[in-house]
Parts: sequence; C-alpha cells; structure tokens
Amino acid sequence: MTPRRPTRKPPTRTAQPVATTLDAPTPAPAPASPPVPAAPEAPARPVAGADTPAAPAAAATADGTAAARTAAARTGRAAMAAGGTGSAPAGSAPAGSAPAAARSGAPAAAAPPRPREGADRVPGPAALEGADRARLLAGEHHDPHGLLGAHQVPGGVAFRALRPQARAVAVVLADGARHPLRDDGDGLFSGVLPLPAVPEGYRLLVSYDGAELEVHDPYRFLPALGELDLHLIREGRHEELWTALGARVMTHQGVAGTRFTVWAPNARGVRLAGDWTFWDGTGLPMRSLGASGVWELFVPGIGEGTLYKFEVVGPDGHHALRADPMARRTQCPPETASVVTASHHTWGDAAWMARRGERPVHEAPFSVYEVHLPSWRPGLSYRELAEVLPAYVKDLGFTHVELMPVAEHPYSPSWGYQVTSYYAPTARLGTPDDFKHLVDRLHQEGIGVLVDWVPAHFPKDDWALARFDGTPLYEHPDPRRAEHPDWGTLEFDYGRTEVRNFLVANAVYWCQEFHIDGLRVDAVASMLYLDYSREYGEWAPNEHGGRENFDAVRFLQEMNATVYRRCPGVVTVAEESTAWEGVTRPTDQGGLGFGLKWNMGWMHDSLVYVSKEPVHRKYHHNEMTFSMVYAYSENYVLPISHDEVVHGKQALVSKMPGDWWQRRANHRAYLGFMWAHPGKQLLFMGQEFAQGAEWSHTDGPEWWLLADDYHSAGDHRGVRDLVRDLNAVYAATPALWERDTVPEGFQWALGDAADDNVFAFLRYDAHGAPLLAVSNFSPVVRHDYRLWTPQSVPAWAEVLNTDAVRYGGGGVRNAGALTRGPDGVRMTLPPLATLWLRPA
Repeated sequence: MTPRRPTRKPPTRTAQPVATTLDAPTPAPAPASPPVPAAPEAPARPVAGADTPAAPAAAATADGTAAARTAAARTGRAAMAAGGTGSAPAGSAPAGSAPAAARSGAPAAAAPPRPREGADRVPGPAALEGADRARLLAGEHHDPHGLLGAHQVPGGVAFRALRPQARAVAVVLADGARHPLRDDGDGLFSGVLPLPAVPEGYRLLVSYDGAELEVHDPYRFLPALGELDLHLIREGRHEELWTALGARVMTHQGVAGTRFTVWAPNARGVRLAGDWTFWDGTGLPMRSLGASGVWELFVPGIGEGTLYKFEVVGPDGHHALRADPMARRTQCPPETASVVTASHHTWGDAAWMARRGERPVHEAPFSVYEVHLPSWRPGLSYRELAEVLPAYVKDLGFTHVELMPVAEHPYSPSWGYQVTSYYAPTARLGTPDDFKHLVDRLHQEGIGVLVDWVPAHFPKDDWALARFDGTPLYEHPDPRRAEHPDWGTLEFDYGRTEVRNFLVANAVYWCQEFHIDGLRVDAVASMLYLDYSREYGEWAPNEHGGRENFDAVRFLQEMNATVYRRCPGVVTVAEESTAWEGVTRPTDQGGLGFGLKWNMGWMHDSLVYVSKEPVHRKYHHNEMTFSMVYAYSENYVLPISHDEVVHGKQALVSKMPGDWWQRRANHRAYLGFMWAHPGKQLLFMGQEFAQGAEWSHTDGPEWWLLADDYHSAGDHRGVRDLVRDLNAVYAATPALWERDTVPEGFQWALGDAADDNVFAFLRYDAHGAPLLAVSNFSPVVRHDYRLWTPQSVPAWAEVLNTDAVRYGGGGVRNAGALTRGPDGVRMTLPPLATLWLRPA
C-alpha cells in the first residue's frame, strides 16, 4: 500500500535573522569593493550524543608551503573547469583513501590555527568559535547550512564560507561587485554586507596561490530532496529509492550540479569527498534531514564522471571513507570510488517489452543459457558482447540468457556473489549505458534476459556496506544472525524497514531501469533458516521457538509482490535447495511468491544416476523417477548450472562413464531426457558443446574445440547441433512446456524397467496432443522393444534422435511410422540415446 502524499508543503526559504552574541558592525563608507566585517558569532547548537565536541579535522596535507598551495590551486582550477566546487587542498591522496584525521580514527586534537596575517586582513573577532566551530571542522555538525552560506542578521546579511587551503574568499553579487570576506582561520571566511535581503544567485570568488575560481556557494541552496521522498524512506516504502538517494545530476534552483544523499542515521556527521577535493571532505559537510536519517548536499558544477565517496563519522568519532550504497556506477575494481552518472541510452526494444507478459512463464517455452559475462569471450566489453552473444544464443534457440555476475563486486575470479554496489553494473565491462545496450540487443533478437541477484549476504569490506555509519546498519545487530558461517560475509537485517526497502527497490531497479526480464535469487535457503549452517547454540530461535526466519519470509514476499506489480512480464526464480513449502505459491495464498524454483533435487539425483556405469544404473533407477513424486509441488527449472562444473565436480560430459564415444552419447541422451522432463531448462555455457574441462574464469569456454583445425571438432559440433535441435523442437511443441506444472501434462509409458535402464513417458499439451520421450541409458541396442502407448495414437514417428550421425552418434533409428499393435508399439532403441516421437 502506498502511503498518502503528505499535505505539508515543502519548506520555503525566507531570510531569517541569525542569533548573534556580537552586534554586527556597521560598515563605514568605502570604495565599490570594501573589506567586509566579520560575521557575528553564532551560538552553539547542541547535538544529541555529541556532548564533547571533537577538535578540528586535520587537512589531507599540512605542510602549508607556497609550492604545495600553488599546485593545489592549479589542479583546483582544472577541476572547476570540469564542474568542481573550487575546494583545493594543498595535496592529493589516492582515490578512496581517507584524510589524515580520518585514517587515524578521529580528528587530531590541536588548537585551531590563528588567522593568517596580511595587509588585507579584516580586523575584528573570529566569526565562529566554540562548539559549532569544532564540530563543523571535525565533520560532526548536523546543520552546516545553518553556519555556512548567507543569512540575514541585524545590520545586513552575514556570509560565511569554508574553503580549506584558500588564500582569500570574496562574495560576488549580481552586479559584479566583489566584497572580500574576513579570514577566520581553518579555511573559514566570514563577513557582513549591508544588504536588505539575502541576494539571489551570489557567487564566491575563491583565491589560491596563482589561481582564482568563481563558484556557486553549495550552502545557499534549499534541500534538493522533497518531503514525500523523506516520508517514503522513513516508511520503507520508496519503490524508486534510487531516484532519492545516491548521486543525481540535476538542475536545482536554476543551477546545474549534483545532489548527493546518503542514509546514515547513526552518524555524527557526513562529509562529501571526491577527486575534485583530493579526497578531503573538510570543505563539504552534509546536512541531516531530520528523522529520516538522510544526509544531503547539492554541489553546483559537479557532473557526470566525477569520483566521490562519503566521509562518515561514526558514533565513536571514527572517520571512514565509504562508497555510496546507492551508486549507479563505480570505478573498475580494485578501485572503489563511486562515480556520478546519468543515463543517455535510448531503448529500441518496445516490441519485446509489449509482448513479454502475454503468456505466463510457467505456460511458455523457457530454455535458458547461463553466461558468465567476463569469461564467455574474455576481454570483450558489454558493447562488444552485444555484437556476438545475441546472435549465438538465437542460433542455438535458447529463449533466455541468465547473466552473471552483473552487480559490482570486488573479486574478479568469482561468480560475483559478494556484492559491494547493488545498484551498479560491474565496471569491468563498461558503463551502465553499455550494459543497457547489451540487454537492448538481446531483446531485439527475441531473447529474454535474467540476472543473478544476491540479497542473502554482502562482504565485510570496510569501504562498503559493513557497519556503514559506524554501527550495524545493513546487517543484523545480533552477531548470531549477522555472520554468515559459510562465506565469511554478513547477512542483511530483513526486519529493518529501510534495509528491506533498499533491497526491494533494488529488485525493481534492475527490472525497470535495465529492462531485465527476470531475477534469479541466489541462496534463498540461507535466508529462510536461522540455523542454516549453524550448530546448536550458534543461532537464536524466532519468537515461536522455531528456526524459520520470518523477517526474510516477509521480505521475499514483499519483493516478489512489488516486482510483479510494477514490472509485468518479469519472472523471479528461487535457488532454494530445501523442501520449504510454497516457494512458487502466490503471496496472497501464503507463499513466497516466486515464479519459478530451481529443482536442485532433480539435478542432484539425475547426475548421480548418469555418473554410474550402465551396469550399476539399475540399482539407482529411482534417482530418475523420484522427481515425478514432487514435480508439481512447485514451478520448476531443471538446472545444469555453473555450480555443477567447478571445484572438482567436472564438466557435464566428464561426469559420464565410459570412453569418449560413450561419454558424449551419455551427454546427449541426458540432454534429451532433460528437455523432455517436466520443468524449464537451464544449461551453463560450454556444456552445449560438451567441453571436457571445468570452467575457468580466465579462459572461459574452450572455443578451440569447435575450430576447423581441431581433429575432434566434429564431436563437439555435433553436441551443439543437438542442443540447437532440442530447442527448436521444444519451442515448436507445446506438449513440452504448456503443462509443465500440472499432472495432466505427464504420463508414464514405462517407469519400472530398471534392468533395461529405459525410461519412457508422454507429455501432453493443453489440447491433449502428445509427445513420446524414450531414453535408453544402456550401451546396447534394444530391438523390437515394446512400449505401452495410448490407443488414440495409431502410429508414431521419430522427431528427434540423439544417436543421429549428425550429432556424433551411431545412426541407429526407426525409419518410417511405428504402428501401434494390440500390445503397444514396438521400436528399436539406440544405445545411450533418447528418442522423441510424435503421432505419425
């Protein structure tokens, strides 16, 4: 349910007097650009939890030499030309490194330096002293806009700026008049102008050694985030959270720049740091937007491509540079900064989007090619992949691809399941718009796109989500529920509304912004059980004393309901390895609400069977038939996935017994059995041409096996030809997909021939039209083999035979129609092969 829009209007900025402890001096008559008296001192503003203000933060470099300042000024000028703010410390630090005070864990305790002396120094007392000054310089002030910027006071308008390393700052009014401000030390400059109101559109002229920069003052702007957004964030119901949090290029109050917002409710303060500030956040403190826990700052002149992080001050005073949790683009790992971005992609997939929801996925053909993007063709970018991947998948007849890894992650030789930036496609292969281009091209070729999505856990990297604001924020505060014992990661706190919102909105984000057609949700079982991989005493039971994680259940239900409501035609797929009831049952019936579920039981049992020598298979016959006991309890996908071809498990063809011919024959027979079995199909890359080696993140599929100069290329091409034909016949035969989830779509023709290693069953479409599938997992030809078939079909004809010569088989086949006799139909069964037959 969407909350009603609050009736309270957004605040309107008016010129308000600032309380002072000193009367503002009245300026004497002077030339057009007189020195400006210092702004009156503002009273201390108490903050809960900050009884003892910290000392000012140390600068990133503090040698103070003229040469350093000159170099900084030159770099600052270049940054300003690209849209910077003109804050130019006297040195630089690597991207992602904290200032000296931040690295030490707390600001350096030192007395504020005295103002610099000079002929132009405006005499008078310091404009800002005490707790406010200390907290502002330490990055711990909740309302820097109340101290900085322009404020009406008795006698005029007070201006105050924080510009570390600047030599001088002047206010530039609309008429071009420049009014120098008083240097108060520590990068603070202040003064009072005898103006009747705060001037619109004033600018600051910031002088460094050898450079002058005229810039907008970030602290003259109203909040760029509306009250409706803040209300929805507090409620945990902002379904387009990425439009409210993170970095967004925009025009605010007539000025182009970027709005930065971050959720850090327990932070003492948050500052913005970036490449244009040399990763020193001293000059860009952010303001707290009240009970929402959101911190905000609009920075004029900052645009696309700018690198940034948030300098978060925790409750203990520790400073940490953090990547933006809502970043929509990142640096390429191992660099860790977030990148300001905006999309300029124009979609060309309107026809696909209009028709993708016409048929429910469980009643439609659904054959998935699983792709590890970085290694499918190593070295190719998203745009280069868009030139070859859609054509390859279309040629083989797969209806969908499942892409992994997509979200940004730190460790390249992985599946990408330890995500650090949930809203950013990995930068290893290009920009977010480049990834959109790949999805667009796949859609234009009629291929659906699924991505792997990992809301189960996240890594402990100290620049990412872990203890983001100095407290357990995204993770559960109870270590027994926060620590994932298998992967050394942290589990999300699904009971916290803002965390749940972060994940639900992320699911919507991929489907809405990138036109993704489905989310395959990883490690669902680890979310559902409090005792998952935990021993007695290592977990805490739920409120009923059980092991079910009700917070995770509610999250998954909300995620599925929201995605299906907002994104018609999208499917969610659960990788859930237990017997949890109702994974694909609708949420209004008490289920989790997924569209499909991986059938891990079928995968395990069937691979156990085919890995046995044929002489032993009769003792494992039930491994192939047991799946039909529960086949209709959920809407299943039959996965031969990435998990089955790594870590010593061997590639699919290498699991098979026998010599090379027999292994390929088993491989082909198994694929034929799999495509005919109730359920959708998923096949990991490389298995479509019987690659013998396990997956390698550096080499990817062994494409050389298909090369003309390889002596056994025909063997591998034959298996690939079979996969192409399996998909073609599958798509053209509704009996194989239209009634996957109801028992009326399946009937055993022969299920107990254990001694023969033979299985035979019928599939029916919605009109009762059948397809007969027969698998012989014995290495002998069986002549005149009798099978029961329904009397309504007088004759059958082969439509596919995995033993065909063109697939690398022996060519044993049934020519012509097979007529049904009084006791059924008799046929020849090729060795280690699967037949598909239709009514003749």
